[in-house]
Amino acid sequence: MTGEELVLADQHDHVRVLTLHRPEALNAIDGDLATALGDAVADAEGDPDTRVLVLTGAGRAFCAGMDLKAFARGESAVSRTLPERGFAGLVEHLVSLPVIAAVNGPAVGLGAELVLASDLALVDPGAHLALPEVRRGLLAAAGGAMRLPQQVPLKLALEKLLTGDPITAEQALEWGLVNAVSAPGGVLEEALALAERIAANAPLAVRATKDLAHRTVHEDSWGAPVWQRIREAQRQVFASEDAAEGAAAFAEKREPRWRGR
Repeated sequence: MTGEELVLADQHDHVRVLTLHRPEALNAIDGDLATALGDAVADAEGDPDTRVLVLTGAGRAFCAGMDLKAFARGESAVSRTLPERGFAGLVEHLVSLPVIAAVNGPAVGLGAELVLASDLALVDPGAHLALPEVRRGLLAAAGGAMRLPQQVPLKLALEKLLTGDPITAEQALEWGLVNAVSAPGGVLEEALALAERIAANAPLAVRATKDLAHRTVHEDSWGAPVWQRIREAQRQVFASEDAAEGAAAFAEKREPRWRGR
């Protein structure tokens, strides 16, 4: 398959849906798919008309993880064109756009790590997440061993990391790993609805808010460095055309017309 076939891109107004497209391999990630995904994300980031990304999988799985057959042949699941973005072309790069994972089926290993790296996530009730690397003599090195303990209590994270047991959709919701469990078969539709609500807002403000949230979540809220970062973001956003447009639209009682600058 070509890179375009490995990741399908569909534009819905200001929302771009990226679909992992190796259904015969349950969307397991090899070097080709990692490269295609990294390129597709970079293309979306460079498109001024795209404000939100939705990531999902073709067929009955979200992503079965790293392609172990390719790994056994000595292949890597790191993007060849954008190696700095890490495994799957995504997990080591803070994407400027909001990323919503629409988990339509099992998200295992690297698939679960893609979910953990996303900003928001919705999951089908029949889907599950799992980080079973220890069962194969491996390590959840694409962020799983780090991000799962950051996002749920340590003892719960270690239970799943050290046993490789799955996290059900209900557990993922209870633990705050996902935003919602969708209606059966409705995860993409619900993810699109959420994405459209985000895309309706000022794109510069949305990107800056995402960046601040990720870069300050573990910082001391009473320390000077975090406030310096906030004030720099504030200067850039408040001086934008969108900020002026938002105030004008409010005063004129009309919907704002965002220009992303």
